[in-house]
Amino acid sequence: MFQFIVTTILMISLGTILYVVARSLPRIKEEEAELRKQTFLDRFVMSEIPHKVDTAVNTFSGKLCRKLKVSLLKFDNFLSKRLKKLNAEGNGNGKPKIDFSELSSDKEEKNTVADNEKKE
Repeated sequence: MFQFIVTTILMISLGTILYVVARSLPRIKEEEAELRKQTFLDRFVMSEIPHKVDTAVNTFSGKLCRKLKVSLLKFDNFLSKRLKKLNAEGNGNGKPKIDFSELSSDKEEKNTVADNEKKE
């Protein structure tokens, strides 16, 4: 309960301070604010240049994103075709087929060499 009372008093005091500050704002004369000389940055921000730059950047980024998307889709299609080709060459499990003919021919050559040495 004590915390609630302290929080309520704090909020009421902040509201009072805000009210006093808001009442004092109209006392500032608008003529004094208009007499201030505009700087280069103020004139730049108020001009059309930032709007034109923003439009150009948005156009460029949109085109770049579209081209990047097309390139990624082409690369994805290439990889998909390559994987299908590897699966078709394999035995269906995605593993390439083992060619045992090379192994058996090497073994036969070794056997013939070993037989020839025994005969001698």
